[in-house]
Amino acid sequence: MKRILTAIVLIAIVVSLVLLGKLWMITLLAGAIAVLAALEYRTISAAMKSPVPMWWTIGAIALFFLAVFLRPQDTITAVVFSTLVLFAWNALATGVDRVLGETASGVLLLVYIAYPLTLLPQIWSLENGTALLLFLFLCVWCGDIAALYVGKNFGKRKLAPTLSPNKTWEGAIASVVAAVGFGMALIALGNWLSTNGSGYTRLHTSAPWWEYVLLAILLNIAAQFGDLLESALKRGAGVKDSGTLLPGHGGVLDRIDALLLAAPVLWFVWVVKEYFSLGSF
Repeated sequence: MKRILTAIVLIAIVVSLVLLGKLWMITLLAGAIAVLAALEYRTISAAMKSPVPMWWTIGAIALFFLAVFLRPQDTITAVVFSTLVLFAWNALATGVDRVLGETASGVLLLVYIAYPLTLLPQIWSLENGTALLLFLFLCVWCGDIAALYVGKNFGKRKLAPTLSPNKTWEGAIASVVAAVGFGMALIALGNWLSTNGSGYTRLHTSAPWWEYVLLAILLNIAAQFGDLLESALKRGAGVKDSGTLLPGHGGVLDRIDALLLAAPVLWFVWVVKEYFSLGSF
């Protein structure tokens, strides 16, 4: 019951912000989630003897999000500056045998956690960005629920036993099917609302339906790999859950691990479409 109630509250908050919020609200929420997930990541990295200073973790993420929000053209400068600060700190304040490991751990924190979450407000700001962001969430959330239910009740063939013994091929396939089904339901709903006379266009999309089918499959596969990547981190560090902040769900990082790979994949697909003038979503 705790798991279900927590999920309902979180989904309600996120969907409400996507539909009714402003850019700064979505950026602030994404930044807060990034900080919470990064603090949990510090526990994992510390278990691997590569801790990241808390002051740097919070400061680097704040600088990253400020750059994305205020001066997107200087985002890479913010990342490089933060990395060099951490490098210098480790060289001066820690043993020389830990400089490379701790600096590399900090860089991975920015690339793995902060960067994907900075993409969420950017996706929201695109043409048809509201529908696209909700589409991304549905492909991740519904796929995760389907994989959990089908894998638990019908799964027999292990997907990646060394990384996540409970994941099965049956659950993985069900996850893809659910992502396509619920994703296309959102597209159909958005197009119906924009053409039935109600004038609601926030969920309108422009691309043909088959592009969304392919996108849903791609995003869901990326999400499943994202889940496995976090499992690899935790298993390598001997950590069961990234945290205990969310009742019934573990830590924040445990809940967003799939999104951390799916969001960059969506952004990359959009960049490719833009570069080759293949039309918008």
